[in-house]
Amino acid sequence: MPIPVLHLITRLIVGGAQENTLFTAARLDPSRFQVEVLCGPQTGSEGSLIEEARDQGISLTILPELLRQVSPLNDLIALYKLTRRMRQKQYTIVHTHSSKAGILGRLAARLAGVPLIVHTVHGWSFHDYMPRRAQQMYIWLERWMASFTDALIVVAERDIQKGLQAGIGKQNQYRLIRSAIPLEEFDPEPIDRLAVRQELGLPPEAVVIGNVGRFSEQKNPLDWVRVAGEVGRAHPQVYFLLVGDGPLRPQVEAQLRQGGLNERAILTGLRRDVPRIMRAMDIFLLTSLWEGLPRVIPQAMAMGLPVVANRADGTAEAIRDGETGYLCEPGDIDGMAARLLELVDDPQRRKEIGRKASAFARREFDLRQMIAQIEMLYEELLKTKI
Repeated sequence: MPIPVLHLITRLIVGGAQENTLFTAARLDPSRFQVEVLCGPQTGSEGSLIEEARDQGISLTILPELLRQVSPLNDLIALYKLTRRMRQKQYTIVHTHSSKAGILGRLAARLAGVPLIVHTVHGWSFHDYMPRRAQQMYIWLERWMASFTDALIVVAERDIQKGLQAGIGKQNQYRLIRSAIPLEEFDPEPIDRLAVRQELGLPPEAVVIGNVGRFSEQKNPLDWVRVAGEVGRAHPQVYFLLVGDGPLRPQVEAQLRQGGLNERAILTGLRRDVPRIMRAMDIFLLTSLWEGLPRVIPQAMAMGLPVVANRADGTAEAIRDGETGYLCEPGDIDGMAARLLELVDDPQRRKEIGRKASAFARREFDLRQMIAQIEMLYEELLKTKI
């Protein structure tokens, strides 16, 4: 009989942690693992993966009380329902993702007597951009949860260091498993670049700087527009392509207008044909303030794009500065603009970095390798803990 496994995540919005979870649920060996996914009901302007999960045949349950924000009554109800479900279903492994599901899910698994508890850290729940009191509360909660977690998967080595420095878990609990991508989908060769540009209204010969991501505080899109403004003023022929949506979209649109970029900036909204849209880009710019390891970087690299990004957590592990892209300090608008202008002015340099980036991504971020590593971890825990 396949081993019953439950994956929990707070929201199935369009995002890296969510795609990672669904890839894992869909691709684990069904003869060995019977996987279910449980999430909360919230989606939002970032888009939803709920229907996509169901279309893939993933067994999905939505728990109405599992909400992203702190809600004492709903949190208690969610904890009770999760504990009851885990007892009834008798899962052998509960594997949690994201902050709220990671806390309530692991606590419920402990109360229900689930044999194996695993949590993936897609970037810690605490970061330097939150109030000190909130940061300390999340660190305390993560320490408590780690005390009965069998394995902590991290997508970046930096998160092992951050966790241990915060007193979360022990070294032997951590496993580095990169959040990978389906490389066969991120192949530029079959995609007609000119046709995509024509569809989007981009000039065939323009240099296009792009991004794919949520318009949220974490992703820092307003700095993205500030950097674009510096580049745009220096090079009137450069165009900008922003793919995604989120709560900061009105501010992004307003800032583009104020900077005189609205005629050269294309906002596509949510798209699920990311490889095809990336084919229209020449350079990828990411201004996130904190990350685990953003999957959009290996996606862009696999498509042969040089990446300019903030030096934020796992981002620095995905980019070799000066070789597969450029790293800048958060808030260094002039520095990012300078790196972009170097690439705008030197097409041969763009091509060289893009070639090295693609080779690196295909070596380090193969989805098949990620699934194999998770299966190996499960097997190891089953042998040693049960």
